[in-house]
Amino acid sequence: MALKSTIYKSILNISDLDRHHYAEYPLTLALHPSETEERLMMRLLAFALYADEQLSFTRGLCVDDEPDLWQHAPNGEIERWIEVGLPSEKRLRKACSRAREVILLVYGSEQQVEPWWQGIRRSLTRFDNLRILRIAEAESAALTELVARQMRLQCTVQDGQLWFTGDAGSAELTPLAMQP
Repeated sequence: MALKSTIYKSILNISDLDRHHYAEYPLTLALHPSETEERLMMRLLAFALYADEQLSFTRGLCVDDEPDLWQHAPNGEIERWIEVGLPSEKRLRKACSRAREVILLVYGSEQQVEPWWQGIRRSLTRFDNLRILRIAEAESAALTELVARQMRLQCTVQDGQLWFTGDAGSAELTPLAMQP
């Protein structure tokens, strides 16, 4: 018998001073059985960074041809494709050919990220529509401490930094751009 996803619900209140975007989003996130809570929170972070009424979570890990989040234009074209983790060059190539903008949110330990980065870095230079952001391991861990099946989170974005606050505490994150 296949394991089912665990459902997490979040009310995410965003005050994005950089983009002048202020909204509250009731979100339902499914945690796939093979997914960690850290990855779940990275998807939530990605949503907070690029929040928009048209941005949506996809079916996730069980579907190969969809990102973690995406945003479609009214004509159906993919405006923004957002991945989290350490995807293959093939997956990023496919994303860059299908979407106007591709965002990759990299997280994990230095022992995981560095070998991946050294192996993929050169092949990414040809993608003009790819932006890679790195979340430090300690920052990712702090955000994961806020996870709960029912979350009410406040996220403030200013000068490229994010502050999350919730019932379980707070976390400050500064996504850093990685250049191929």
